[in-house]
Amino acid sequence: MEAPQSPADTAAARLTLTSPDQMQELGRRLAKLLRPGDLVMLSGELGAGKTTLTRGLGEGLGVRGAVTSPTFVIARVHPSLVGGPALVHVDAYRLGGGLDEMEDLDLDVSLPDSVVVVEWGDGKVEDLSDDRLHVVIHRVVGSTDDERRTVTLTGIGPRWAGAGVAGLSA
Repeated sequence: MEAPQSPADTAAARLTLTSPDQMQELGRRLAKLLRPGDLVMLSGELGAGKTTLTRGLGEGLGVRGAVTSPTFVIARVHPSLVGGPALVHVDAYRLGGGLDEMEDLDLDVSLPDSVVVVEWGDGKVEDLSDDRLHVVIHRVVGSTDDERRTVTLTGIGPRWAGAGVAGLSA
C-alpha cells in the first residue's frame, strides 16, 4: 500500500481548455518541466485528449517520429533529436494486469533515461516511481461537439514540489 502523501509532496494545477490546439500547447508547456526519469500518468475518457497532450509533449521534448496512439502496439519510443530524454509513450488500455503485465515492457529500465507517459495507467504503473505526475482530463460526455476539457495535473512526490506545475494554470 502506498504511503499517504504530505501536502509538501504534492503540487497541483487545474485548467480549462477549449480546443485540441490548447491541449497540444499545454503538452509543449509541460514538456519544459519534464526531465529524464519522470513518469506521467494520463487518465480520461476515450477521446478526452490524452494522445493530443502527448503529441505536444513530444514536440516540446524535440523527439523523433509522429506521436500517435500506441493502442495496438502498446508502447512506442521516440528518441530525442535535441540531446534530451526519449519519450516512451505507453497505452495500457488493453493490458488487464497491473505492474506484472507492465513489467514485460521493461518500463523500469527505460524510466531513468526517458520521460515515460502512460495512458490508462491507473492501478498499473504507480509502483514504477514514488514521484509521478498524474494528469486527469475530463470532457463533456454524450452527444455534443463541445471541445471543453478540464485538466487536473497533480504532481506526487518530492520531485514535483516546486517543479512549476501550479504555474501551468497561469
